[in-house]
Amino acid sequence: MKPSVETLAISDSIRVLKERKNAIILAHYYQTPEIQEVADVVGDSLQMAQHAAQSTADIIVVAGVYFMAETAKILNPTRKVLLPDLSAGCSLADSCPPEQFKEFIKAYPGSPVVTYINCSAEIKAMSDVVCTSSNAVKVINSIQTDKPIIFAPDVNLGRYLIQQTGRDMILWDGSCIVHENFSIDKILDLHASYPDAKFIAHPESQPHILRIASYIGSTKGMIDFVKRDHHHQYIVATEAGILYQMQKEVPHKLLIPAPSFEDNACSCSECPYMKLNSLEKLEACLADETPEVHVAQPIRNKAVLALDAMLMQTV
Repeated sequence: MKPSVETLAISDSIRVLKERKNAIILAHYYQTPEIQEVADVVGDSLQMAQHAAQSTADIIVVAGVYFMAETAKILNPTRKVLLPDLSAGCSLADSCPPEQFKEFIKAYPGSPVVTYINCSAEIKAMSDVVCTSSNAVKVINSIQTDKPIIFAPDVNLGRYLIQQTGRDMILWDGSCIVHENFSIDKILDLHASYPDAKFIAHPESQPHILRIASYIGSTKGMIDFVKRDHHHQYIVATEAGILYQMQKEVPHKLLIPAPSFEDNACSCSECPYMKLNSLEKLEACLADETPEVHVAQPIRNKAVLALDAMLMQTV
């Protein structure tokens, strides 16, 4: 759909502000198309973290959710990090409260702690290494220990990692509302209507969803898969925002969002937190240089070690 005159004007204003203020916009694949269009980088959590670590911009604007902005700040303590809407949280990060997790890891002395990047700075500070869905298997396989590995917060990703690596792991019981919301009955009905479609899924999805998937991978991994695969139809089980960039990469292929339990306009699964950001908020954020994200120095000092350990594990 062609953007409105107002959308084009706000987008132009954002580009002018970026150049004037030496700012960079990092956007997640789950953001709205108009935000993805004005971003300097569109990627998954690993790509965003990598670009944040390499940035020379004075201002880093994270068009995503709060933990992503915290990650950018941890990696860039001297730069200003902005988030268009501070209410853009994460159900998965919220499912792992720091005080409860501290008691959880105390019960397993000597066990290394691996945490998925979708967690708070406080949780990262308790970790030995952070991972993303792109490099989680490699991170787990790199750990040399006779002790079971503590993994948090996503229990579904943890189960998938046990299956892929065969490692002894202790899982925190957290989950993402987006990836918990796929309906297998509706997916099977949809597949009956599109029998030639491959079903691909994110590893945060529940085990019964993953069992029927032809491919399981991160958001970037899913995009790369449909680019190299010879099929022409795909049912895609992750947040529906991914379809915008994915379709740009494969304009000749049919991409169908996997249906959720919700009866919304697209019958797909959308993250309400990701969608709190808007083009208007992004413009105001750059213009006013607020809201700014801060991470306390003692937490940052510990969390950066776990993030650096993650960034050493190349995809």
